[in-house]
Amino acid sequence: MIKNYKHIIWDWNGTILDDVELCVDVGNNLFKRKNIPTMTVEKYKSIFTIPVKNYYVAAGFDFSKESFEKIGKEWMDEYEARKYECSLHENVENLMRKIKESGIQQSILSAYKLSNLTEMTKFFNLEKYLTNIVGLDNIYAASKLELGLNLIKKINVKPSEILMIGDTVHDYEVAKTMGIDCVLFSGGHQNIKKLLSCNVPIVNSLAGLL
Repeated sequence: MIKNYKHIIWDWNGTILDDVELCVDVGNNLFKRKNIPTMTVEKYKSIFTIPVKNYYVAAGFDFSKESFEKIGKEWMDEYEARKYECSLHENVENLMRKIKESGIQQSILSAYKLSNLTEMTKFFNLEKYLTNIVGLDNIYAASKLELGLNLIKKINVKPSEILMIGDTVHDYEVAKTMGIDCVLFSGGHQNIKKLLSCNVPIVNSLAGLL
């Protein structure tokens, strides 16, 4: 699959970084403080979506009583304090190394805040594989569509030679708008039922991309 492309665009959260369980735990701590029912990983993966604000609504928040900005900051403060409890998904660094050795360029396109994203890619020593690291300028994970359209202008490759690897319907939507191919990973933030609606290849292991 990979060898047919000249540039790979990776999502970060849930695709490279295995942070689903941390996100659920941080969310449940927040829910307890707000008297909202906690959830399992399975429940989380069935309702998680981008923009993240819609996920909070599905979880039970009423933003007429407390602002999304306040809730989002409470969640992110704990996530940032605990983010290095997470590891990379199995095989992902090996895959990135092999892609680079094949002469294929790679970028990260994320709805995560850029300064935090850059910090984490350095911590995990991944920047040596990457041509571009692209993230938002805020913590509220609304959309990365505009970022994607700007990124594709910087990549000097035909859209048909670019592949997006993500773990959510939003990744597919961004790829479709960019006019590039997409493959989705079922080990991230959305369950396979949601991913199947996109009608693109789905892998259960990143190693399967080779």
